Amino acid sequence: MKPIAHIETDFPTKFGIPRQSGLIDELVGRIVFEKDYRDPQALRGLDDFSHLWLLWEFSENKREDWSPTVRPPRLGGNKRVGVFATRSPFRPNPIGLSCVKLIAIKAEEEGTVLYVSGADLMNGTPIYDIKPYIPLTDCKPEATEGYTKETKQYALTVDFPADLLTLVPEEKQPALIQVLEQDPRPSYIDDPQREYGVYFGKQNIRFTVNDHILTVIKVEAI
Repeated sequence: MKPIAHIETDFPTKFGIPRQSGLIDELVGRIVFEKDYRDPQALRGLDDFSHLWLLWEFSENKREDWSPTVRPPRLGGNKRVGVFATRSPFRPNPIGLSCVKLIAIKAEEEGTVLYVSGADLMNGTPIYDIKPYIPLTDCKPEATEGYTKETKQYALTVDFPADLLTLVPEEKQPALIQVLEQDPRPSYIDDPQREYGVYFGKQNIRFTVNDHILTVIKVEAI
């Protein structure tokens, strides 16, 4: 298989990326097709759909071996479950699946470009396929959610001082705050003295976490 496109996002590294797609609608990505797949006819009718499935590669998590069990971060990083009962990137085949909202289809310098929101992908991630989301068949209201029910309401309170927030482009502030609310830290680390950094766009957001309150302490240009 060959990548048909790549996505451009505000995440130059893995740290800080939402753990699932659709959690933060304010995160906007730009899907640029590879030269061999820029025929606009391939997208005919796509604008009739509001959401898309993206099939992509965990390109930064390639490894020769794999483990039948993994430790989901939201379970504290210690409890193990089967890899096929998770969406962990550490899989026998590094394939990702994301549902995103289609914002716009635009003709640009690189051909026809898709703008999407709610993506959980790192900048430059290769995309292998794009399919329309079909509510009649893809949405199952009766579906059970397993262990994810225990953690779905988890969020941090974000203390972002106004003088530091003004250093972030205004149009990116809502998405960044929601990224921080999702708690980018490894769940098995709980050190109130430890300083973390999330690369978002062209800035490094430095913060600490104490008692479910995330405090931004620096905003550095990168």
